[in-house]
Amino acid sequence: MPSIFTKIIQNEIPAFKVAETSEFLAFLDIRPLTKGHTLCIPKTEIDNIFDLDDETFAGLHLFSKIVANAIKKTISCNRVGVCVMGLEVPHAHIHLIPFNDLNEMNFSNDKLQLSDEEMKLIATEIAANL
Repeated sequence: MPSIFTKIIQNEIPAFKVAETSEFLAFLDIRPLTKGHTLCIPKTEIDNIFDLDDETFAGLHLFSKIVANAIKKTISCNRVGVCVMGLEVPHAHIHLIPFNDLNEMNFSNDKLQLSDEEMKLIATEIAANL
């Protein structure tokens, strides 16, 4: 059964897309820790990030770097944190989380509830800074 991320890749489920190549996709997390919290995924559905072939693994990280730099230009933050947990969705993904305080990277924090309009604006602004 395809993961929810595969359904996003196939445009079966809407997402607030930030960046896309033939191999990778970045979109806003719908339950963000902070404004601009973005997920970067390979378009190949593989559960564990360390099961990716070397080229895809390296490519995903380079793609994430480009997206993180655009987030930093868009969202007022000290840094863009990187996290790989991989338990929520069985599809390799990297969390990019803009933060000013280390506590903002805590996944047990309450998630933000942003309107679709605000999510669309954030995604559009990040994409403009790629």
